[in-house]
Order: sequence, then structure tokens, then C-alpha cells
Amino acid sequence: MRILVTGSAGFIGFHLSRRLIADGHEIVGVDGMTAYYDVALKRARHEILKRHNGFHEEILMLEDLATLQDISGRHNPEAIVHLAAQAGVRYSLENPRAYVDSNLVGTFNVMEIARSREVGHFLLASTSSVYGANERMPFVETEPADHPLTLYAATKKATEAMAHSYSHLWRIPTTVFRFFSVYGPWGRPDMALFKFVEAILQGKAIDVYNNGVMERDFTYVDDLVEGISRLLVRPPQAGAPVTAAPDSLSPVAPWRVVNIGRGEPVNLMDFIAEIESALGLEAEFNFMPMQPGDVRRTFADASLLHALTGYGPSTSVATGVRAFCDWYKEYHGVA
Repeated sequence: MRILVTGSAGFIGFHLSRRLIADGHEIVGVDGMTAYYDVALKRARHEILKRHNGFHEEILMLEDLATLQDISGRHNPEAIVHLAAQAGVRYSLENPRAYVDSNLVGTFNVMEIARSREVGHFLLASTSSVYGANERMPFVETEPADHPLTLYAATKKATEAMAHSYSHLWRIPTTVFRFFSVYGPWGRPDMALFKFVEAILQGKAIDVYNNGVMERDFTYVDDLVEGISRLLVRPPQAGAPVTAAPDSLSPVAPWRVVNIGRGEPVNLMDFIAEIESALGLEAEFNFMPMQPGDVRRTFADASLLHALTGYGPSTSVATGVRAFCDWYKEYHGVA
């Protein structure tokens, strides 16, 4: 299958593209190589993908609809996995316009490609942040998610609604997947795990928000990729909900939203303890208050994912954190 993957030089896009190539798919990798974090890391990911004949690199911003149309015309994708987005909860407080340009305008352009090429499946990355002020745990896809706490979350929720309208109007089979605190090798430098490991190795204190009283449903990147790859070959069909779990399938469109999370919140201090164990070093702490837009806890109900695919994320935090620490030391030449 020819699959257009946006954000292919990003953390998740890199891992997903590598997996899909290994599965025999042809990948058209689109990335803007923005300077939100070290572009050298993005280029290094793409260099690995470019070793494979099944990968085609295309560098452009998704806001450039004309070039995106040209690329889609040349490659004629059969499916699209739209991962590219301006990420980061805290950065949305500093540069909100970047989220409007990338997440709203960029996503609209990708949906136009999905419509014009009549793709067989459009998969859209969303986030657990859309659950916002929800206090009912675990988070279930059929529960309302109408109170986002940051512009980042608001733009991602908006793209879910935009995709539903296109699915309804143009009968585009669409799966929205919400992921939860994804981590692992080749992760982004702005993510907590990367920052913690970097600081501990340098003998610096780590910033711990809400005095460490936080829980996250940490999901290892390989588990997320497995979930996406299984959903890829299971496009929604209007009027055909699953019966083994509450199904978010739209009543008027071939559209659904699916959580991909481990379903086991981990205390932040326990997460840090796993980093200390993997590195053989003790952390120094700079305890700080809760940051604007943060939530104290995330917790995924992944029963719909299991009902659809027979799969559920299972990699332990100990295993995942050690894999990241090993990659970090190798990538940065740390003994």
C-alpha cells in the first residue's frame, strides 16, 4: 500500500514509517523540518528511513497546499496517516499562532488531499489532552471532550471535528487516534523523559511540576505504532459498530476515535525512579507548582482498540525507560 505519512521526521512519524516499510508498504514521508527543536535530530531520523527503497522524502510545510497537491498527484497515496502538528502543551502558551497555522490550516490541506485522492483510509493523530477538564476516569472515547485547557488541545479537538465533517460529506473512512504520553528512543528534546535524562547525566536538578503529584498513562512508542498499524487495515464502516466495547463510531459517517494508551497511570516520582535505576544515578529535584494547562492525571480506556484489533499496549515503564536511556547514551556518545 502507498501511504502518505505527514511528520515522518518526527518522533512518532519516524517509528511508524520504519515499521510500515518493514511491513512492505511504500511510504511518502512529508515533513517541514521546522526548528521547534533540533533539526539535526529530525534529519538523522530521515537518513535512516532513506536507506530503504520504500521511502520517498518530501520536504515541505503543509500550509503549502499547491506543493502538497503536486506531491499527492505524483505519488497517488492509497491511505494517509496525518501525524504532523505543532506539539507541546506549554509551548502553546508562548506561540499560539503556530498551532493555528500548523494544526488547523495544515490539517485542512491534508484533508483536501484525502478528498481529492479518494483515499481508502485517513488516520488522524489526536491527543489525550483533548479530554482537558474531564475528571471521569478512565478516559473513554464516547465521553464528551468539550473543555480543553490549552490551545494545543483545542486545535486537536477542532481537527477531530473537521475530519468528521469531511468523512460525512465525502465518505472518507477516518480513524482519529488519541495517544497518551508517548515516550521511547528518538524522542523529542522537549519531552519530560528527554529533559530528565539529559539533566541527570549532566548533574543538574530536574524540574518536577506540581511537586511530583502527577500521574501519566505512559505509552511506549512501539506499542503506539503497533496500534496504528493494526488500525490502518481496519477502516471504519458506517453502520457497523463493534459490540465488545462502547464504540465511538459516528452515526452518520465512517468515522471513529480510538484511544491508544497502556491504561495504567504511573506516578511521576515512580517514573523518575525508573530513570534513576536505568542510569545508575540519583536525580536532584527542583519541585515546582502545577503549570497552566497541565492536568494532574491521565488514564486511557483502551478497550475499543482491543475490540477492533485484538491488541493492547503492554510495554512496562521499566523496559521503555531503559530503552530510551540506552538510545540517548548511544546517540550522544555518553559512556
